[in-house]
Amino acid sequence: MCRNLFEKKTKDYGTAWRILRLPSITDQIFIKAKRIRSIQEKGTQKIHEDIQSEFIGIINYCIIALIQITLDKSEEMELPVEEVMKLYDEKVQETLDLMMNKNHDYGEAWREMRISSLTDIILMKLLRVKQIEENKGKTLVSEGVGANYSDMLNYSVFALILKGEGQV
Repeated sequence: MCRNLFEKKTKDYGTAWRILRLPSITDQIFIKAKRIRSIQEKGTQKIHEDIQSEFIGIINYCIIALIQITLDKSEEMELPVEEVMKLYDEKVQETLDLMMNKNHDYGEAWREMRISSLTDIILMKLLRVKQIEENKGKTLVSEGVGANYSDMLNYSVFALILKGEGQV
């Protein structure tokens, strides 16, 4: 579902997102996560777009961020759809591998979490990324921004799975 939407938007808009610096992508993800939390807290919404579409947006923006990290030094703005989708698939596979390894160690503990907790963790990771960005990417003992984008992507996938299983 996420990949299909990403590919269609790439065909519609090209790779206009290439203009975005990582902090701008982080802010886009932050806006989506804050909206999810606001809807969760208020129990209502005025804009028709649902929480599921916001989690999909977080997933795709995280993948955009991971691609941007890969293409960091490239100034090429417009990329062919086929090349972008290959990069998309690579980042998804890397993140899936990470998720499978963590699921092995944690025993799929996320299945017992609330979607609201997943939202809070995504927001916490966003604040971490913002701090790392403020520190010009330097960390003393922590993982970098890429690991945090991968975690946010996985937490969003978990939220979609739980939502699909009927959790509110």
